Order: sequence, then C-alpha cells, then structure tokens
Amino acid sequence: NRAPDRLEHAVLPESNPVRLPKSVVAPGEGATFLFALSICLGALLYHQLPIEPSTVMIAAGFGVMSIAAIGAQRVGLPASLKVIVILLAGTMTGLAAGKMRTETSGTNVIPQLTGPVMVEGWISNIEPASTGVRLRIRPHAVARFDSTQLPKAIRLTHRLDLRVSSGRFVRCWAVLRPPPGPAIPGDYDFRRAAWFDGLGGVGYVQGRCRGGVLGRPPGLSQRFELYVAAKRRQLANYVNTVAGERAGGFAAALVSGDRSYMPEADQTALRASGLAHLLAISGLHLGIVGGLIYFIVRRSLAVIEPLSIRYPVQKAAALAAIIATLVYLILSGASVSTQRAFIMSTVFFGAILFDRPALSLRSFSIALMAVALLKPESVVSPGFQMSFAATGVLIAIYDAWNRSRPYRERTLFGRLRFGATSLAVTSVAASAATAPFAFFHFERLAPLGLVANLIAMPIVSVATVPAAGLAIVLAPFGLSEWGLRAFGASLELILAVAHRAADEGASLAHPIRAMPPNVLIGFTITIALFVILQGWARLTATALAAASATALWITTPQAQVYWSPSGEVYLNTGGPAYSQIPFLEADALGPLRLENTIPGSACTRARCLYELDEGETVLLLNANASISCAEIASVDIALSADDLQCPNAIPWSQIEQRGGAKIRLTDTGRHITHPPRCSPRPWRQCP
Repeated sequence: NRAPDRLEHAVLPESNPVRLPKSVVAPGEGATFLFALSICLGALLYHQLPIEPSTVMIAAGFGVMSIAAIGAQRVGLPASLKVIVILLAGTMTGLAAGKMRTETSGTNVIPQLTGPVMVEGWISNIEPASTGVRLRIRPHAVARFDSTQLPKAIRLTHRLDLRVSSGRFVRCWAVLRPPPGPAIPGDYDFRRAAWFDGLGGVGYVQGRCRGGVLGRPPGLSQRFELYVAAKRRQLANYVNTVAGERAGGFAAALVSGDRSYMPEADQTALRASGLAHLLAISGLHLGIVGGLIYFIVRRSLAVIEPLSIRYPVQKAAALAAIIATLVYLILSGASVSTQRAFIMSTVFFGAILFDRPALSLRSFSIALMAVALLKPESVVSPGFQMSFAATGVLIAIYDAWNRSRPYRERTLFGRLRFGATSLAVTSVAASAATAPFAFFHFERLAPLGLVANLIAMPIVSVATVPAAGLAIVLAPFGLSEWGLRAFGASLELILAVAHRAADEGASLAHPIRAMPPNVLIGFTITIALFVILQGWARLTATALAAASATALWITTPQAQVYWSPSGEVYLNTGGPAYSQIPFLEADALGPLRLENTIPGSACTRARCLYELDEGETVLLLNANASISCAEIASVDIALSADDLQCPNAIPWSQIEQRGGAKIRLTDTGRHITHPPRCSPRPWRQCP
C-alpha cells in the first residue's frame, strides 16, 4: 500500500441540477458546458447580424431570459424544457456580452486613402511581414488630422532596415488607409478585428522611420505599455542572440511573442508542416511557465514538514503559478491568444485553490465562458475555435481513458508506455478536432502535419520544455544562457522536421473544397456531442453527425468565379482547385482564403476565353476590347475592364465599388454575391 501521488479533491454536489440522460457526462458538468456553448453561439450571432441591435432590446431579452433560467431551476420542469431555457439564456448572455464589448471598445478610423503624411508616435509593437516588419504605433500627431480624429493605433509596414526599437518615439512619412475588409464573400474580416483591437489605420512607410526627441506619453497606462514593449524587445533581442543563429528567431518568438527576428522561410515551413501552433504564445507556453512554477513551489514547500502538515501547499503553489503566468502574459505582449491561454490556465490553477478537479469539463466550460464574455469578438476567430475544440476533445478522451485505465499501468513502465501513447493520441485527437476549422478558415491542409507533430512533440516534451525550465531556474543567478543554448538546439531539430515535412508534403498538397458555414456548424455540433456524451452514445452520435456534415459539404456546389478587388480572377478549374488569373492591377489586397491557389497565365490579350470543367465559359475583356452584347450573351460569365452596358457583362467599376464578388452558376441562373462593404455596424460604417 503506497500513498497516492496526488491529493484527490472531492466534488461538492450541486443543488437541483439539470437531470440529463445517463449517456451524458455528470449532470452539473453537462449543463455548464451547454450554457458555455450557448454563450459562444450568442456572441457569434451578434457579430453576424446585418444591423446593430438596440441596447434596450438586448437588455430586455437578457433580463427576461435570466429570470426564466432562475425560475426553471426552482420549478419542476421537464429536463428537455430546462435545457431549452439554459440554451436561450446563454444565447442572450452572449448577445449582451457582444453588445457591451462593442459599446466599450472601438477607435477612430482613417476615412480614406491619405498620404504621404507625417506620422509621429511611439512604437508599441514590432511584427513580422513578408517584406520588412510591421510597426504598431500609438500616434501623437498625424498631419491633416485633428487630435480628436486620431485612432488609438496605426500599423505601418517598414521595408528598409529598422534602426529604432519598441518604446521609442518616431517620425515617419507614411501612406495611410482604413483597415481593409474581406476581399471576397466569406473571407477573413480584418476590419472587425482591427476595430476591437483599437487599430484605426494601416499603411506603409516611405523611406525609414527615424527617432524623435519627444519623451514619454502623458498617461500612466501608456507609459507602462511602452515600458513593457521596450523590455519585451530587449528580451527578444537577447534570446535571439544567445539561442543560436539558426533558431534564435524561433526562440525569441516562443519566449516573447516577437516574431520579427524569425526568417519568413521558417514561418512558412511551420505553417506548411502543421506546426504553426508552436508559434502562438498560448496554452503550451503558459503551461510551461505555470506548471514549472507550480512544481517548484509545491515541492519546495512540501519539504518543510511543519508547513506542509498544517497548510495545503498545493494552493500556495497554484497562487504562485497564477502570478507567474500573469507576469508572462504582460511580458509577452498580451495578444488575444495569450489572453485566452491565461484565462484557461487561471481557471485550471483556480480549481486547485477552490478544491475542484483541475482538469475537467467544468473547468473547461468556465474557461470557455470567461473568454466568450471578456472577448466576445474572439468567438469568430480561428484561434478561439481551434484551441477550444482541441482542448475539449482532449479532456473528453483523457477522462474516458483515465477511468478505464487499470491501476497496474501506473507503475514506472506503465507510465512510460502511457506517456508515449498519450503523445500519439494527443496529436491525432488535436489534429482531428482542429481540421474542420482549418478547412473553413484557410482552405488548406498540411499533408504531413500529423507525422510532423508525432515527431516534433516528443522533442518539445523531452528537450524543449526542460531546456526552457532550466533557463527560467537559472535566470535569477545570471546563468540562463546555458538553458537558452539547449533551448535553441532543440528548436533547430523542430525546424529541421518542419522544413522536411513542408518539402515532402508540397508534392502531396492539394486544394481543399470550400466549406460553407452550415457545414462548419455541423462539425461544431459533432465536437460538442463528442465532448458531452459518453460510451456508445458518444461514438454513434458523433459518427452520424460527422457523416451528415461531410455529405452536406461534398454536395454543396462551389462558386465558379471569384473576382478580387486586387484585380485577380479566380476560376474553378475542376474539383476544389482554383486557378489565379492576373487580369487588372489595383491597389488592394487579395483574398486570404485563396492565396495558395494555382498561378495561371495573365490575361494580356483583348479577349481571354476560359472553359471550366462543367462546360461553363468565362470571358475576360481588357480595356477597349471591341465586342457586341450579342457575343457576350453567348458566354456564361463575362468580366469587363470597361463599363460595358450589356446585361450579361460585369464591369470592373462594380467590383471596385462593391469590394469583390463571388459568382455561382446554378440551374436557376447566375448568382452574384458581394462582401459587406459598409453597414450600420460600428466596425464597417459607411463614409
């Protein structure tokens, strides 16, 4: 008889829980998960509404459903009605959170293309770009703009070598414009994300930003922000230098979140190999910091016998871990993904403080609710969706596996076998859980992503994490270089895996069929069923839901043509593949979803006729191309650089004004959809 490895905390019973069927996880946990999921649904609905809802209507709906939810717990209603009330109450809570966040956020937006103008301000962050770096600047003054019209932040692309650092006051000649909207229907809406992030303008620097003589900004919070930015840049520079020339930029990105030292080729290889999740400062990195501090503090206090007998040392260790992760959150730049990971880790260690199981569906649901309530706009982001999908599936698998695992496997050999198996299961489960969201948002797949993760994650567990922990432990003694060198050496191995997987997978890569939003909803329901159900009900329900979503995905017709405001035309050349045809030159960005399409020959002739797989014909007409309306009527889709007054022709002026188009041919005719250019929503108001 040996003592247990850890103290098991008793779970206090809930009063009057919603009695769900036996195939569902513990009733209290299941109800909490459904409520959290419905909050996310409400936040998602809020951001998809075509108009801005009234504050009075949102408040009234929230109040009514809150009273109904409280009453449903006290009245003996059937379980099905209680579940419906929970879902409605959660949805209204998500709508209310989205409205409240909108009312307390936002910034002034640069109304139109302006420049070149003199921009003066403080650099608060430096980000990587395909050409040079991007500077996030807190403006002090912008020529032609009154101080009341200045946005909270401006992002400028700096192409020349950078001779200033974060926290410095700079003066730049720059061309400014409002943050761009989606280039095609369904594309990523950077404009909305920028508005909530306080980013009111983007552009590029003409020449080089130069340091100015103005001191620190007047506000205390702004001074603290710039102080942290300067220290973060110093940390990134130090790690980049010490960790080694090959992987120094990768190490700096993992430690500080600053990716500007990392070569673009390495970032591309990590994305193509399915290892890009290592770049985001998220649960892995905060888990290293928090877990290491928790382990050190708990073991250190446990050896003090009078203290460990009288007081729960694990609570002191959990509190120290929360403080450590908070410091790391601030030091790493507090990006949205890092904030989300901090909330999840705080819930994890907070469960230990309040004698609750740390790794459970309830803790996961609380973290899901906290992020959705504090940052409702993150619900529509791929980072939120992929991280919580992977976490929920892993918790469900771990819970089922842990309950069915015999005690004899907890011997030394059993633990080694369990560790090796869990790495494989974790990689497979996380890849499967995040795949639908990667398909929907990026329309791409890393062919060897699973293999790369199976090879790289053991390196992370065996070498990278211990080296990072060693650097943290040695830092107070001025000996962190030893740990950072080992840290960099392990990252060199990961980069080698990433480049090899990216090179080998390039020949296997193929385009992914565009996923409609309703199909993504189907896969989300599949993941939710997997998390909340148990036993054979879990396997049966998730298999049926996944099969239904897949069938709907395959049978949904695709658009034949996309015309981007950047001037390129994307033609469906059969199956899921699109071919990019350079047609016109325009000062706009192309669609993010189609950036990896097959490049085709530019249309330089007066007329270019293309025939698609299904027999449709697409005609591109350059400027001053002479053609009659009768000839245009004989083709299915005609795109014209001039404003031809023909019923079947789509002129460039319409595309430029409406911001792109998606064209789909069906039995009922031609359907043209444009991305939302402006609406009553605050982040895309009309000029």
